[in-house]
Amino acid sequence: MKDVIMYTDGACKGNPGIGGWGAWLTFGEHEKRLCGGEHDTTNNRMELMGAIEGLKALKEKCSVTLYTDSSYVQKGITEWLAGWKRKGWVTASKQPVKNKDLWQALDEQCQKHKVTWKWVKGHAGIEGNEIADDLANEGIDKLRAKS
Repeated sequence: MKDVIMYTDGACKGNPGIGGWGAWLTFGEHEKRLCGGEHDTTNNRMELMGAIEGLKALKEKCSVTLYTDSSYVQKGITEWLAGWKRKGWVTASKQPVKNKDLWQALDEQCQKHKVTWKWVKGHAGIEGNEIADDLANEGIDKLRAKS
């Protein structure tokens, strides 16, 4: 099984507003840079999209170490998801889970790989996180250029 290192990030200009996501994948000497964006979205949705699209890009089952600066994504997938699924997608306070569609998509992608989740401090000079952040902003720029 290939060992892939992945950094993902999301960005939003206004929250909600125009947003972008980025994913930087490395495997040995190989790398892949991905980005995209949406017009009316939130920062949390873009953080989730970075992870979803990064995992979707893998063509075979991989062992993935996924770095995110979003504690929402990291805690959601490692601590909260099982409870949400067990309780029918409601939170501890009996509210519907926000971004359920993306949590379900992320869960589906995680079933295809062995993913280890790592949180990193954003904007702290960590190369992979800075690249993912640049890609997320590039996703916004590309969307604006199309408009």
